[in-house]
Amino acid sequence: IPQGYRAEMDNPAMLILVPPVLRNRKDVLFGNMPEIYDFHNKIFLHSLESCLGAPERVGFCFLDRREDFQMYEKYCQNKPRSESLWRQCSESTFFQECQRKLEHKLGLDSYLLKPVQRLTKYQLLLKELLKYSTSCDGVQELQEALVAMLDLLKSVNDSMHQISITGYDGDLSELGKVLMQGSFSVWTGHRKGPTKMKDLARFKPMQRHLFLYEKALVFCKKREEHGDGYDKTSSYSFKHFLKMNAVGITENVKGDHRKFEIWYSGREEVYVVQAQTVDLKMAWLNEIRKILF
Repeated sequence: IPQGYRAEMDNPAMLILVPPVLRNRKDVLFGNMPEIYDFHNKIFLHSLESCLGAPERVGFCFLDRREDFQMYEKYCQNKPRSESLWRQCSESTFFQECQRKLEHKLGLDSYLLKPVQRLTKYQLLLKELLKYSTSCDGVQELQEALVAMLDLLKSVNDSMHQISITGYDGDLSELGKVLMQGSFSVWTGHRKGPTKMKDLARFKPMQRHLFLYEKALVFCKKREEHGDGYDKTSSYSFKHFLKMNAVGITENVKGDHRKFEIWYSGREEVYVVQAQTVDLKMAWLNEIRKILF
């Protein structure tokens, strides 16, 4: 792909076929695929090959290169821009000609999806290795590598949602890392003193998509998805945010084990939040507690 498509965009003989919308936009269409390719070709493949005689060392290879895998996050964040550009020029003669020369049955878009698919495969392969590695050396590292890859998947997933937030004036990166994101039913009260549940119960909850950052809790409204398959995108309209240094929580709310309370500025504002499950509620409380304490 880097040679048969990307490099061909600079080939003087092919230049006439490159659609105007694509000129000087290699980095949008291919993202940082060359960086991923170089990492695998020059570094990671050799690490894995060194484990042929000792497969239990595979976990160590992943842990040793844990930081490098962040390049996948960059690739995935660029994917919506890449897909949008591809839709504008997929019928172009340039791509048909490249595909014909390479004798590929599939179009370029199938290959641009490969890094995203690869990312989800790593943890499956590590799980499979763990099945056969019950009591040998390196099990600990394999287990840690699996956790690292699952964390990376979660981090990529969270950041993919984050890039669809619209209407926020500032720079979201200033709020720190996204730790959690998900949809909740939310009731609000704006007065001092404890919120009376029977008062809140009368009102219909709002559906809100919450993003927990290290420095703030961001409330958004999810907009309908459009497109199909991999083109399906949701966007989130920014509504408001709470700075974490002024947030307090009440872990249990009468009447429903899935609910908890987030209050702001000494109960000036109170939000009753209902998760879909108790486990989900506990996971969020866990992360919020870590920030608060």
